[in-house]
Amino acid sequence: MRKAALPSESTITPLENVRIVLVETSHSGNIGAVARAMKNMGMNNLYLVQPASFPDEASYARAAGAADVLDRARVVESLSDAIDDCVLVLGTSARGRKVPWPVIPPPRAAEETFHHAVQGPVALVFGRENHGLSNDELQRCHFHIHIPSNQEYSSLNLAMAVQVVCYELRMFYLRQLEEGESGPQLLPMTRPSDQGWDQPLAQVADVEGFFQHLEEVLVDIEFHRRDRPRQLMTRLRRLFQRAQLDQMEINILRGILTSVQKSAGSAGGGSRTPES
Repeated sequence: MRKAALPSESTITPLENVRIVLVETSHSGNIGAVARAMKNMGMNNLYLVQPASFPDEASYARAAGAADVLDRARVVESLSDAIDDCVLVLGTSARGRKVPWPVIPPPRAAEETFHHAVQGPVALVFGRENHGLSNDELQRCHFHIHIPSNQEYSSLNLAMAVQVVCYELRMFYLRQLEEGESGPQLLPMTRPSDQGWDQPLAQVADVEGFFQHLEEVLVDIEFHRRDRPRQLMTRLRRLFQRAQLDQMEINILRGILTSVQKSAGSAGGGSRTPES
């Protein structure tokens, strides 16, 4: 079988819809090293959430030829600013959690990323150098990425972790090109738009609005107490994120919640009417 020609670096690929998000990076040199790792693998969308120092001489010195990635980097005030318009968020984590979350290795993360990047932006989130992502930040992610490093010396610096994940993304993309005759042939996705799914996936901001509305309703009907949460919202968040809600489903769920609020006699400030 004839193999497809590899694309030029100017060809638009699903990688263009993937962003690397660094949260509160302490050392600007690490930002430059990440930019270099990204450019090595053909990626250039970098988001920085409240970096301690950027831009500066150290970041550009460590970029070593990837200054263009730094030039176009976006500095934002919060993780929400970096991921609200995404359809999938994956966060790196090296620690076990009280409430387990779906954990996948880098090759599987690459596959999930590519399948979703054809529908909208995908964020790969990396935490602080000294303690990674917080529990709240990790709960904003659909999947956690775990790099199976040596247990006796498991610590990876920030640029190394980004390099591993970006490498797997590039390898997955190149494998799809080589296996097809006329271009990338992506493997079947859990909910692929190209197999008849009728609605686009919901963006992170819409899903977050649903979670806030859900908690409000559960408080109204006295099923949930914010002073004694008992991991309820964490487990419900895990459940609904595992379902990969689309935009219509969000509208339906918000409409149900509004009806519950009306029946319970509460005002309900987060109403939404389902569309037909």
